[in-house]
Amino acid sequence: MLTDEQKQKLTTLAGELINQEAARVLVEPQDRSTGYWFGGGNVIQDRDGSILICGRYRNYGDSRTGVGAGERGLELAIFRAPDVNSEFEKIVSFTKADLAHSGMPIVSIEGVALHLTLDGIELFISTEKDAKYPERLADFQKPGAGVWSIDRIHANRVEDLSSSNIEEIIPFGSDDPARLHCKDPWVFDLENGDLVLGYCTHPFTWSSSGTALFLRKAGSASYEKITDDLLRRGPVWDIAAARVTERLAVPNLGAFSNEAGLSLYFYDSCECLRQLDENPTAVSRPRGWSCEEIGGIAVGKDRDLTSIESLSIEGPAFVSPTGTGCSRYIATLVTDAGIFANWQQSQPDLSQPLVGHFLPMDRVIEILS
Repeated sequence: MLTDEQKQKLTTLAGELINQEAARVLVEPQDRSTGYWFGGGNVIQDRDGSILICGRYRNYGDSRTGVGAGERGLELAIFRAPDVNSEFEKIVSFTKADLAHSGMPIVSIEGVALHLTLDGIELFISTEKDAKYPERLADFQKPGAGVWSIDRIHANRVEDLSSSNIEEIIPFGSDDPARLHCKDPWVFDLENGDLVLGYCTHPFTWSSSGTALFLRKAGSASYEKITDDLLRRGPVWDIAAARVTERLAVPNLGAFSNEAGLSLYFYDSCECLRQLDENPTAVSRPRGWSCEEIGGIAVGKDRDLTSIESLSIEGPAFVSPTGTGCSRYIATLVTDAGIFANWQQSQPDLSQPLVGHFLPMDRVIEILS
């Protein structure tokens, strides 16, 4: 159990890292207007010290207009920069057609995640495939919509990534209707070399979202389930969703010198799946809704990956100061010099570029000490 002082330090750290006012645009969407985004990926440091970020371009349009016809989830892209302060350049790109396999067309591309392996690099990809709901649920599937699942590709280096070895690792068509859709992968390594793969789940009705975890043990190619419910949805602003997007290992120093294996988690959430009309006499507050989520933080111990505890009980921790308030898909990278974070942030024009902010390690140590 963390003390109130420890919880406050973690809240301060997260708030200064995800600095909404100081963030700079890293990747522009393809248009500066509503419905255009870039994000939904992660950030890693390549072996040469350069910084890699990945994500997907989402253009305005609904994939339900027909398989491949809608522009939503249009392109997966990977960018490189020599350091966190430099401009990012696109080096790899995949279209929906590129990622189709096993005779299954791709309706839309969603969240992705890069991960360095012992001898190369791998990319986890979530896509909406032109698949059918189980027969008993068929009436709930909207025309033109598919089912989400997670694939993996790998190569010796990022520039060589291709769909030639694509394989599905988290399949669609689950027997669990509460978790029919699986998307938005995020990954981290444990000290023993095991890989933790987290992802978002949705029921067949798309009425909520949650977080599941799988484990790939060191030296293995198979995945075993840890939990279907890492973070329970909350009682207030996060009652409709609890979609974790990132884990940050808390440095073992200062107020946390006796808290080895403690992790801070960032999650997206919202009060409802559709925008609510507020009572004009009530207090106006950030609520969030589907595709315009806002963010919170949670904590947990690495020795028990079955559940984590939210620290954002009464309200969100991350809200854009402009646009719809949307602030989501947080990703982080710890370097010797500090912590680099990026996320999708709503703008005055209602677009959502990928923005980033760097927090120096001296300040991290000062906050936690």
